[in-house]
Parts: sequence; C-alpha cells; structure tokens
Amino acid sequence: MIDDNKNDNKSLRPNKLDNFIGQDDIIKSLKIFVGAAKGYNESLDHVLLHGSAGLGKTTLAYILSNELKSKIVTTSGPIIDKPANLIGILINLKKNDILFIDEIHRLSKVVEEYLYTAMEDYKIDIIIDKGSNSKSIPISLNSFTLVGATTKFGMLSQSFRERFGIIFKLEYYDNNILTNIILKSSQMLNIDISRRNAMKIAVRSRGTPRIANNLLKRIRDFAYIENNGIINNEIINFSLKLLKIDKNGLNEIDHKILNAIINKFGGGPVGLKSLSSSIGEDYKTIEEYYEPFLIQEGYIVYTHRGRKITLKAIKQLQRKKILMNKILI
Repeated sequence: MIDDNKNDNKSLRPNKLDNFIGQDDIIKSLKIFVGAAKGYNESLDHVLLHGSAGLGKTTLAYILSNELKSKIVTTSGPIIDKPANLIGILINLKKNDILFIDEIHRLSKVVEEYLYTAMEDYKIDIIIDKGSNSKSIPISLNSFTLVGATTKFGMLSQSFRERFGIIFKLEYYDNNILTNIILKSSQMLNIDISRRNAMKIAVRSRGTPRIANNLLKRIRDFAYIENNGIINNEIINFSLKLLKIDKNGLNEIDHKILNAIINKFGGGPVGLKSLSSSIGEDYKTIEEYYEPFLIQEGYIVYTHRGRKITLKAIKQLQRKKILMNKILI
C-alpha cells in the first residue's frame, strides 16, 4: 500500500557520500579527497563530472557541499554568457564555497578563458574604461571549488580540462544497483514494493537513477488510481504499456529513431540532423538523451558517416532479413 504523501525529486537525493548508491570507485575516491581537504583546511580541488544525463552529477555536487559544510552556488553554462555575469558570482564566493556549473561545455570561449586565473590563482582582472584609457585591475578571490558537470566532455578544451584536479566519468548503473535505488526511494516515498517488482522497473530504467525514480512515482500514481495503491506485476505492466516503455526500456522516441533509420534511411548511415527532421525531434535531445543509451545497448553504432542500425535492433523490432546486409555489427 502507499501513503498519499507527496515528496519532490530533490528529497530523493542522498545528502552524504555514504548514502550514495553506485559509482563505488568514484565515491571511495571522493571520500578520500574530501577528508584530505577538511584535514588541511583547504578548498577541495576543482571537480569535473561527466557522463549521460540523470546519472548523479548534480547530486554529487550537492553532496560535496554538504560534506564540506560549505555553501553551494549553482548556475549553468548558457546563463553565463559573458564575463560580467561570471565576475559577479566569483567576487561573492566565500572561502571554501562551491561554484557548480551545469552544462559547463556550453560556456563561451571568452568566459572559459576568464575562469583560468580564477581557478589557478584565485584572482581575476577587471578592465576599467576603454581604448587608450583602459587599465586592468586585479581582484583577489576567496579560495573556492569549481564543480563542473557535462554530458559533452569532448567539447571542453584540453586547457580547460587540465585545470580540474579531479575528473570522473559517471557510468550507467546495472540493474541490481538500480533496484537498490528504487527500494530506497520507495521507503522515502512510503511505497510498498517487493524487490522482484523493483527489478522489473529497474530493467526499464535505461541504467539511469533519475528515470528509475520517475518510473517508480508514475507507477505509484497508476497504482493509487487503478489498484487501491497496490503495486504488483499487473499494475507495473499496465503502467508501462500506457507509458509506451517496452521490456528493454525503449520508449516511443527510441522506437521512432530506430524505425526511421530502418525505413527512411535503409539502415543507415544517417546524419543527426537528417534523423532529427525525419522524426520531428530536436537533434540536441536525440544526441544527449536518446542516442547514448541506444549506442550503449548496441541498437545503433556511430560511424564517421553517421548512425547505423544493428542486428540487435532489427531483431528487437522484428524486421525483415532483407535489411541485414546493411548492418554494421
């Protein structure tokens, strides 16, 4: 049974490293780095977290703030579109504060370069006046930790990457770990669910905790309305069918992508923007959200000429054998 108790997404986030489930090697390392920073009474070195959306980059930034007992200031790359926006943030940071920049790969080049001296020397130069009367005034900053999160690690320049002392890639979660996350979230949401049924949700969660938690809450809603709050095998299947999520976690857009590559582009290769136009979905959304999972699971492969369908995808969609000679395995 469930309790009619509404909690938000943020409440499901762990607030300590010990409570974070998964990414074991990263968590072990962060515990050491945090402990050392606290012991030396120094700011934690700058941290760069990369990986697909929903794997816990933002959660880890907040955990670091909590572990270090420091304030966290959050922003994103597109918001900081000029140095003036960055200056206002930097000069207001107190000692050992954390500046979290999501989508850090979307910082403009000039803003990125402006961060270099701030990260290395904790100082910035402000230009006063213009033309021949202009002069540079150095301003000292309090020591701080920059935590950057990105789904596009390769878009960061080497010079920028090298200024982060701590760099981690978050990987997709296996189904057993996702099951544990779902069980923990169900306790926080007062949801009664068996481990077996939690696993059924996990295998459809695309290796991503955010999706797992969202599915859990949607199934809770279906159970509340359709099954007196009881989550069982039948209500899970009913919910996932209405949500158009198949047994492998592929949703409606995934199927549109795979079917388009097969039916409209002969199995590929096809460029991202052509694929985007063919299904009416933003190409950035395809590239950042859908494509990584489809590649990870072996449904499509990326070549220098574009995306190609795989034998696994054709079997999944039960297509004719005539297309098999077009496949790159």
